[in-house]
Amino acid sequence: MSSNIILRNNMSCQRIEESPKDAEPFHSVSSFHCTQQHCMAKYNETWVSEFILLGLSNDQEFQIYLFALFLAMYLVTMLGNFLIIHLIRLDTRLHNPMYFFLSILSVVDICYMNSTVPQMLIHFLSSRKSIPFHSCVFQLYISLGLAGTEFFLLGAMAYDRYVAVCYPLHYTVIMHGGLCMALAAACWVAGFLNSLMETIITFRLPLCKNVINHFVCETLAVLRLTCVDISFNKIMVTFSGFVVIMLPCSLVLFSYAQIVKAILHIRSTQGRRKAFGTCASHLTVVSLCFGATIFTYMWPRTTSTAELEKMIALFYTVVAPMLNPMIYSLRNKEVMNALRKALGRISDEK
Repeated sequence: MSSNIILRNNMSCQRIEESPKDAEPFHSVSSFHCTQQHCMAKYNETWVSEFILLGLSNDQEFQIYLFALFLAMYLVTMLGNFLIIHLIRLDTRLHNPMYFFLSILSVVDICYMNSTVPQMLIHFLSSRKSIPFHSCVFQLYISLGLAGTEFFLLGAMAYDRYVAVCYPLHYTVIMHGGLCMALAAACWVAGFLNSLMETIITFRLPLCKNVINHFVCETLAVLRLTCVDISFNKIMVTFSGFVVIMLPCSLVLFSYAQIVKAILHIRSTQGRRKAFGTCASHLTVVSLCFGATIFTYMWPRTTSTAELEKMIALFYTVVAPMLNPMIYSLRNKEVMNALRKALGRISDEK
């Protein structure tokens, strides 16, 4: 939609409203047939060139502390995820499907953090927290795409654990390199196709305001700026949530149900612990990522406050990507051994 179209619609409405009462009806196909309510909606509709983000706080002094906190979290996230990728690349013992998917997850988390946090850091030090319209569209598309990719990826990782525990003798045959690459590619494609659909239906609506009560361009926050009924969009958000969240979640539940069933058939206690230990890190990450997002998007209630949505969004955009490498390193003996080996090489070189 362009400002010229909006202007023409407004002028057309004005001509119809100002026409004399005794004038003959205008039946041309090109007429807008504006009702008074329709004309008022056209007047309220505005062309938005940029958005103003309210952020997390208006207190300038408090924003300095927020800047230091989020900068530290950003650096920890970058360091942790790059370290995971580097260790997997260096240690041949980690060259298997489980760690292939883990390296992809680290790449997604790095990209996800960079799609939102640098802008947040700049806004903490700025008096005017603005973002151009096209940048807002791009940010929403990228963040939704990366989030969707991560959820599908967690589903693929659950399937990998299912095959490893339930079919250990056939694991390398089933989870061959071609299948792993195909699953990873499918996760990226599915995540960004869903993001494209949701971004288009979000920004096709007319906007009456340009002040977003959020720290990033987020679907529900943008929908609050519209001039029209958003019932259809809420249905589509719920449908999108079902596809991106509930389908991978269902795969995770099915996989772990089969894993638990297989573990219960293992007679030795040590064997059970080993089998469960291979899944503990992934199960922890799944619980963190799916829990907050299901609460936010599967039931977008009118009673939920913008402040609550901000806190939940902070968790899955900043906290979860920071915790993922910690969970996979601290709870994984193979990663810790690879880290010790890498540190030993560094100390020997010195």
